[in-house]
Parts: sequence; structure tokens; C-alpha cells
Amino acid sequence: MPLNGLNVMTPRILPLCMASLLFSACSVTLPPERPGVFAHSVEGEMRPWSHENFESSNDKFSFVVFSDLTGGEREGIYEIAVEQMNLLRPDLIVNVGDLIEGSEDRAELDRQWDSFDERTGKAKAPVFYTGGNHDLLGVEMRKAWEDRLGDRYYHFVYHNVLFLVLDTEDYEPERLREVEQMRVSAIRVAEEQGWDAFAETAYATMPEDETGTISARQSEAMVRAIQDNPDVRWIFLLIHKAAWRADGTPGWDAIEAALGDRPHTVFHGHRHGYQHERRGSGDYIRLATTGGVQLSDKGRSMDHMVLVTVDDDGAHIANLLMSGILDKTGRIPLNGDDRCFEAALCNKPLQ
Repeated sequence: MPLNGLNVMTPRILPLCMASLLFSACSVTLPPERPGVFAHSVEGEMRPWSHENFESSNDKFSFVVFSDLTGGEREGIYEIAVEQMNLLRPDLIVNVGDLIEGSEDRAELDRQWDSFDERTGKAKAPVFYTGGNHDLLGVEMRKAWEDRLGDRYYHFVYHNVLFLVLDTEDYEPERLREVEQMRVSAIRVAEEQGWDAFAETAYATMPEDETGTISARQSEAMVRAIQDNPDVRWIFLLIHKAAWRADGTPGWDAIEAALGDRPHTVFHGHRHGYQHERRGSGDYIRLATTGGVQLSDKGRSMDHMVLVTVDDDGAHIANLLMSGILDKTGRIPLNGDDRCFEAALCNKPLQ
């Protein structure tokens, strides 16, 4: 049964074809191992294609990871990122924290969260939030998160893959207040004197600025999630700070021990410079920015996102520069062609 001049059948047409073999030239072949998925019109043993091992699978899915917006969010970048993520059509979207600038004032925090939520609401896929120091390092910031979003750390399973979402600002209340005041003073220095001066502050030189902290309660919950899901295909951890740096934190050490040699990937942020390292059986990937201040001395500082595809062969990771994700017109969405997504290449200030 010719279709637009081509002797090619779709599975829906096949029954009609079989019922009318005497009256038409039906010659569609359906490979027995992929019924209803692939049909072709070629007869004989030769094929004008390489093979028929298609990757489509009910167990295959993709997700996107985006990074820090903060330290002085650059206008319009995150909005473009949301449109680009929509073009990629992932199953879900995750991140590594620092979603808002943060404040000691609840009204200002609500304004910032309203803005982030409104822009994030334009994403087609569900977005799972991870907290960073800009989101959680303060009494009012923690309260705003819990009032608006609930749990600061949690886990979920999707397509037999375990996602662990951690909070690296998991201080006891008294210590939270102390560190908050140190951070507020350090941010004031950065605003007045720049990020080089910030690096010399008491906050920036304390170990927790690098590693954060993970409470025993959180650690136990994450270890339990790992143990309760022994047969998942992969484990992904979304965390803001590198809790394993320097001497690490006891809470993280227990989580890493529970991971053992199981296949896993850790995505983190905070330093605004890209870095990859291998620890044991896992890839540890620090993302750069998705609209945050760019700091080239921390590594390649660029606006990007990570596309992860999970299939029976494992996790496949592709870094996508925002400057290279174009829509069908060949342009960056939302008139983004004139934006600078990597300051080091734009002859513009790095901060």
C-alpha cells in the first residue's frame, strides 16, 4: 500500500495491509525482536543502514542538572536556561543549590523565592530543589525554605535509580546563628571590596565554607535510603558543598562508606568553576554556573547544564554550554544571542 509514493508501512496500517494482500503491494518488514517499533520497505538481505540496535527502551530516561545562580545573579540567564531545558525535554530537572541570593529579611526572601518559583514554573519537567548556602545558611533562610518547600534533605527513586538530595548547611541552631553572622559580614566585604577580599574573611577561611556540615540525623537518613534500595541501577547525589574536602565531615564519611563500590555520581556546586574528579567508584562533578557570578580562578567558569542519560549501560554525561543550545531557528532562546555565557571569552569582567 503506497504512502506518499513510498512503500513504507506503519504498525497501524499493517492489519489493513494484511487484509488486502491480493489488491496491493505490501512489503513492510517488522523485525521480530522489536515489533511495533521499527518498520521498513527494504526487501532482501542488504540494508542501507548500519544496524538495528535502537536505544529506545522503557528503562531509558534523561535528566538535566543546573548550577549556581548566585553571588550576583546575571539578569536573564536563568530564564534562557529554562527555555533551553524545555528544548531538551528531560524527564526531570535537578540542581546543586544556590537558587536565590539570600537575606536576613523574610519579606525579601519571599520576594526572591517568588521570583525563582515563577521562572522555574515555566519548565516543562518537574524541578527538584537542592539547598545551598545562599538558600539555607541563616535562621530566616532555613525557616523560609521549610515554610515554602518542606524538607531540606530527601531522596526519591525514578526508573529504579536513586536520587539523594542533601543539605550541607545542616547546623544545629546555635552554630547556625554564629556562621550566619560570619557569612553576612563576609558578603558585605565582597559587595564593598570584591571577591578577592571576600576570600580573606573569617567565613571564607573556615573549613565549613568548603565542606559545609551534615548532621548525624541527615547522614543516618541517607545511609538508610542507600541500604533500603540495594537493587537500584545507579545512585545520584545532589549536594552543594564538597563535604569530602579537607578532613571531610563525619556525616559525609558514613554516606560515602555506605555507597561503597556501587555505581554512583555526585554533582555539586558552590565554587562556580567546573571540575571533575574520580573517587572510588564514583564521578564527582562540580558544576560552574547557570547565571551566577563567574570566577575563573576556580576552574572553567561558564554558564552550562549537564544532560544525563541513564540506560542499561549506566549513566552517560554530556556538558552543554548555554551558548551552544539553539532553538529551531538557529538562535539562543529569548533573544539570548547577545548574552555573555562565559566571561573569559567575551572580553568582559569575570565578576
